[in-house]
Amino acid sequence: MTSLPDPTDPSKELTKEQTRWAFAAATLFLSAVGLLGYAFASGAFIPFAIGWVVLQMFGYVGALRFAHGDLAHPLFKSQVMLHGMALVLLIGLVSRGS
Repeated sequence: MTSLPDPTDPSKELTKEQTRWAFAAATLFLSAVGLLGYAFASGAFIPFAIGWVVLQMFGYVGALRFAHGDLAHPLFKSQVMLHGMALVLLIGLVSRGS
């Protein structure tokens, strides 16, 4: 029977770079969830909001699976940048439409 890893092991802590990328990914994901709430409340952007949340879930999970859990892997970084660009484009669309 194998024992569970020790959660207090200092070698398992995230590096500063991994923490920054995790924070960026979490911020973008929470922005997408916020947009989803706004979409349901206002009735606008519903297909985009649902698709963006689903795309982020599959994108982040797939990138982390291929990167073997490394949050500073270039594949995970590209996912974060991709969703950052989607947010910038969305802000541009909304500001241009107002």
